[in-house]
Amino acid sequence: MATKAKPQEELWTTERCFITELLNSDDQPEVSLARTRVEPGVTTQLHRLSVFEWYVIEAGHGLMRIGDEVPIAVSAGDTVAIPKNIAQQVTNSGQADLVFLCVCTPKFSQKCYTSLE
Repeated sequence: MATKAKPQEELWTTERCFITELLNSDDQPEVSLARTRVEPGVTTQLHRLSVFEWYVIEAGHGLMRIGDEVPIAVSAGDTVAIPKNIAQQVTNSGQADLVFLCVCTPKFSQKCYTSLE
């Protein structure tokens, strides 16, 4: 069965970034997909999710913090796996927007998000 996604408009979030939901439906609870845009010099809110997440970097440069690990440099073409219930945060260290896809399994919902700030 094919389902056509209906992306929502880009929204500013308290996470200090812009998010566009591309796929997040009760009909497909196993996965969600969103595009995130972080402006230059901005660090997103430290948080954790109770779902597994991947960041697929489309454009820009950043520093990704996952748990207690040393932050790692990320740029276009990189994919970052983020285990569930692990603290995470990304800083846009470049001169242009940092843009990445967020893939969550199972799908993202606000109840799986915990701010650590």
